Amino acid sequence: MPFTRPRTRPPGPRPGGAAATGGSPAGTRAPARTGLTWRQRLSWLDVRLSPYLYISPFFLVFLLIGIFPLAYTAYVSFFDWSLIGGQGEYVGLQNYRDVLGNPYFWKSVVNTLSIFVLSSGPQIVIALVVAALLTTYLRVPTFWRMSVLLPFVVAPAATAIIFGNVFGDRYGLINQGLDLIGLGPIQWHVDRLASHLAIASMVNWRWTGYNALILLAAMQAVPRDLYEAAEIDGAGKVRQFWSLTLPMIRPTLLFVIVTSTIGGLQIFAEPRLFDNTPAHNGGSDRQFSTVTMLVYDYGWRLRELGLASATSWLLFLMIVAFAILNFVLVRRAGRHL
Repeated sequence: MPFTRPRTRPPGPRPGGAAATGGSPAGTRAPARTGLTWRQRLSWLDVRLSPYLYISPFFLVFLLIGIFPLAYTAYVSFFDWSLIGGQGEYVGLQNYRDVLGNPYFWKSVVNTLSIFVLSSGPQIVIALVVAALLTTYLRVPTFWRMSVLLPFVVAPAATAIIFGNVFGDRYGLINQGLDLIGLGPIQWHVDRLASHLAIASMVNWRWTGYNALILLAAMQAVPRDLYEAAEIDGAGKVRQFWSLTLPMIRPTLLFVIVTSTIGGLQIFAEPRLFDNTPAHNGGSDRQFSTVTMLVYDYGWRLRELGLASATSWLLFLMIVAFAILNFVLVRRAGRHL
């Protein structure tokens, strides 16, 4: 008969242990619920389930207004779906073939990428410089930090009116200045590259201050002791910025780059308000039409929701590809800082 160690105490939870307090210490199993009072069971369920209940509203709202529309748009893209007639027959990938075979789609893609490069790149660089300047010792710092956010508060329609006067083809402020120095006017609404520069200027003016404040918050979270140690070692301000500030704010910088990428590829309000043609579809030859404007034309002008959904998903895949590319590039650049 094998030897068994005699029991020195009756089985069950120890008095004053984890089961008596309603929880279990880290690294131990959950206590057996047999023999517990209802208060102890309630306390155990509260410890285990309360965190999930607290965060569940966000995921429920995200599921309702984020995942469901995305999935439903993918479903609609496989049907001949009309805004008036409703759901039609299943067409598979035909909507995607029609969109990819449309020359206006590729023209809109090139315009979107051109405006994105002209806006997001300079926008992030200028935001970094402005944030770095705001971290220096300034008089009335709150005033300067609020002033850089002022363009973001202005409505897009008001921004379009302001820049419409600046980039007017006939009586614009810039063309009048060119006329004073003997240069010819620029057709801002006709020339393709000029229109992209004008729209990118609108985007940069509106969003640079917003990104600068986000980067400023990250820069202020860097411990001051690190800068003092760098000064003792003889590092100047520029060296501190490249070797200390940028590596420390890399996660925030990645966030700003990704959000700027998403916003830049989804640009709609600025080019539509900049357009002065009756159709408002990106100029007389769609020289500054964007992908989102093409989605609007498919859905609300042609009333073809299947084509609009297919275009939206192609834009979504393009945004995902650029977001992954930005993530990889920022991580690689961070290793060399």
